[in-house]
Amino acid sequence: MKRLILAAALALAGTASAADKLLLNGAGATFPFPLYSKWFSEYNKLHPEYQFNYQSIGSGGGIQQVTNRTVDFGASDAPMKDAQLAAAPGTVHIPTVLGAVVVTYHAAIDTLRLSPDALAAIYLGKITKWNDAALAKLNPGVKLPDASINVVHRSDGSGTTNIFTDYLSKVSAEWKTRVGASTSVKWPVGLGGKGNEGVTGLVKQTPGAIGYVELAYAKQNQLPMAELRNKDGLWVKPTMEGTSVAAAGIVMPDDFRVSITDAAGKDAYPMASFTYLLVPQDQQDPVRARALVEFIWWAVHDGQKYAAPLDYAPLPKAVVRQVEAKLKTLTAKGQHILVGSANRK
Repeated sequence: MKRLILAAALALAGTASAADKLLLNGAGATFPFPLYSKWFSEYNKLHPEYQFNYQSIGSGGGIQQVTNRTVDFGASDAPMKDAQLAAAPGTVHIPTVLGAVVVTYHAAIDTLRLSPDALAAIYLGKITKWNDAALAKLNPGVKLPDASINVVHRSDGSGTTNIFTDYLSKVSAEWKTRVGASTSVKWPVGLGGKGNEGVTGLVKQTPGAIGYVELAYAKQNQLPMAELRNKDGLWVKPTMEGTSVAAAGIVMPDDFRVSITDAAGKDAYPMASFTYLLVPQDQQDPVRARALVEFIWWAVHDGQKYAAPLDYAPLPKAVVRQVEAKLKTLTAKGQHILVGSANRK
């Protein structure tokens, strides 16, 4: 069942009548949902006349709904592909924050290290036991259980899956050829769970499970997280700081569609990504368009202070400047809609 979230409803305040309130509808990624929920609540305290209805249904669903124009904005961790943009011409990507995907597990292992090859082999079904020789070599001195590995993956169209499979496609030629990178792939092995919540639940209740989820979900559910070997050959834990390092050297294209998985840098965490709001370039309702743009302006400025406490990395300042320029190009019925607080630095 789709998770329908009226994120701002609990925070309504002020004297505006029901007729004065504007409901903005969005749908998509579960990856940034903890932060977006916080944003909607905090923004509503400042602007009681605005409410937000966000369906946390996965990036694939967000792309589909913005394509169908059934929402005011979509959300995705995966940049839309050229074919998807052709079906939704004029859709603009607005990066909001950076996040990380982590590998979590349900096994009696205090500290687990996984190389790129080993992680790919597990998800290809080639490593099936926790005490496999390849894993033992990576984890000297660690007692690995003589137990089967139960692979867990996303069952829905997911930006988290896109990040995970994009990374595996960069580090494993076999994965790239057999499976590839997308929001939804044909998995060689494993059980599927819907959303980060579904994968988290399956990992917690399945002995021997291994899965991938967003960093905030892993921390909130107190899940163990594997260390990964990055492009520079160093073992790194998933952290907000490592996520920021992964984006430090990126040259951001004008359309913001970029991959930062397997980034270089001794401290770079290898499964990091921007996450995006998807907004029509030319919108049909000037009032709704103005409300949405002013919210986004707030989110990429004042809203960034809420990122770190929820384990997301704030946007680099250079990217914020690019977002400001992009927001100034948005229109409603051909007229520019950047007004009010959106005109202030």
